[in-house]
Amino acid sequence: MDPELRNLLDRQQILDCIHRYTRGVDRLDVELTLSAYHDDAVDSHGPFCGSPREFVEWLWPRQATRSSSQHFVTNHSVEIDGDTAHGETYWLVALRHKDVDEITFGGGRYVDRFERRAGEWRIAVRNVVAEWSSSLTPTPLLGEPYPYGVRDRLDLSYQRPLEPLGAST
Repeated sequence: MDPELRNLLDRQQILDCIHRYTRGVDRLDVELTLSAYHDDAVDSHGPFCGSPREFVEWLWPRQATRSSSQHFVTNHSVEIDGDTAHGETYWLVALRHKDVDEITFGGGRYVDRFERRAGEWRIAVRNVVAEWSSSLTPTPLLGEPYPYGVRDRLDLSYQRPLEPLGAST
């Protein structure tokens, strides 16, 4: 394969891996979250350090206090050297709490080592760096009723084929 094309495909597959992780956490989809990691990966996430499975077991109970979370990934850089890559991905997260009328908003970076094994890029080592956080009071979305997301496979994003929700007039 042309080296430039291989490089572009590798970069896209690594970014797809990041997106699987963030969507998996936001939808509380264990399988999707774990698909971003190699089984023997290590995730260092603030006070937590352990395997991907242990990470999910640590994080999911904390998610029970939140009605929603949204991860946004922004700046993404990656250096690829054969079947190993090192990446830095900036993230923003909004966490809406269940029992408190508050949204925690924060930002930081994923500093990752990715490895391509059996043709698939996944996280081998993740270090999460937090940069800032703040709180805000939620308001109705644009003052109109919109459907809210749910944190499981009943979320609209899993519907296949996608059908229109329709609107009352």
